[in-house]
Amino acid sequence: MNRAWTEFLSGLSEALEEASGQNRRRTLRPMTRLPGGRVHLEDGRTLVDVSSNDYLGLALHPLVRTRAADYAQRLGGSSTASRLVTGTLPEHLAVEQRLAAFKRADAALLFASGFQANATVLPALLDLMAGPVKVFADRLNHASLHAGLAQAGARQIRFRHNDLNHLERQLQAIDNQGRTRLIVTESVFSMDGDRADLNGLMDLADRYDAILYIDEAHATGVLGPHGAGLCAILPKGAPVIVMGTLGKALGGFGAYVAGPKTLIQALVQRCGGFIYSTAPPPAVLGALDAALDLAPGMDLHRERLLKDAERVRKAAEARGFATYGSTTQIVPVGLESEARALNAAQTLEEAGLLAVAIRPPTVSEGTSRLRLSLSAAHDAEVIDRLVEAIGAIR
Repeated sequence: MNRAWTEFLSGLSEALEEASGQNRRRTLRPMTRLPGGRVHLEDGRTLVDVSSNDYLGLALHPLVRTRAADYAQRLGGSSTASRLVTGTLPEHLAVEQRLAAFKRADAALLFASGFQANATVLPALLDLMAGPVKVFADRLNHASLHAGLAQAGARQIRFRHNDLNHLERQLQAIDNQGRTRLIVTESVFSMDGDRADLNGLMDLADRYDAILYIDEAHATGVLGPHGAGLCAILPKGAPVIVMGTLGKALGGFGAYVAGPKTLIQALVQRCGGFIYSTAPPPAVLGALDAALDLAPGMDLHRERLLKDAERVRKAAEARGFATYGSTTQIVPVGLESEARALNAAQTLEEAGLLAVAIRPPTVSEGTSRLRLSLSAAHDAEVIDRLVEAIGAIR
């Protein structure tokens, strides 16, 4: 018997038992998605999903499904190769052009996932930037941003969450002679649901000669003019590199980077995550093409979504639960301990609502929570039930 293998498996079992004892063990829970933001569980129950990122309810929209199926029927199940070999279809270029126009950028480039984009684009950017690069990063940035900077070997100068005064002091402390400054942040933070001050960041970038890299995963489709994201308010030609995902409000799969044409062309040459990955399959392109038809015209859905979120947020705050500065469709309900978060999730489940408890290491110690993600697919009855259920959390 292989002793190393036996000890390895034994160690894994001990780690899993420890996670269970800390109320931190995660399990995969299969479910079938239904219209109206609902899911059907294997035990036969149907619940309303208030934890998904399907913010506009497009994942099951008839046009999205039909066009995804049409692209797959016409073009096949796979793009069969990486983009630089034989994997680029005319449809890739067409939807990238449409996506760039939606994001008010010169060009865009598709990636397989948001994690892959951040984890591989950031190393490529730092390699492309002239001279030593100083990286300033919000402490609450998504794990994929931290992973990309770690992969690049960059030391992060982390500023307190959304604290631009702290960021400015750090910028002042670094002599910029011969150095490129890169500020990395999200426009909407995925766990807290709060927003970065993009105008303030733009002002700092101008004054301290810095470049911004902004993750718009949770803003694209929901915020900004016609859902174009918060970066769409920034002036044309601003020193901003934007990325975002397609599997949230746009109801599909994958990610993108948007910016000047020279940037996109350089990433085609140098970004490993793009160069060495099979191109997104036709069905993904069809779903995105349909979403780009639908999302810009959904202003009334976005308005109602944010009003519903404000009502839910006030209900949580009335009970004394922290909402961590949320101003978006993401409403955290702070419960501090893992056990309290799990109990609260059970309370909501008994009310027919699926709300997943978020626990360390996803969030910091003592900040376990329910992360409520509202959708335009939720009707008034669902919001009423959710408000009532929050009032019943012990």
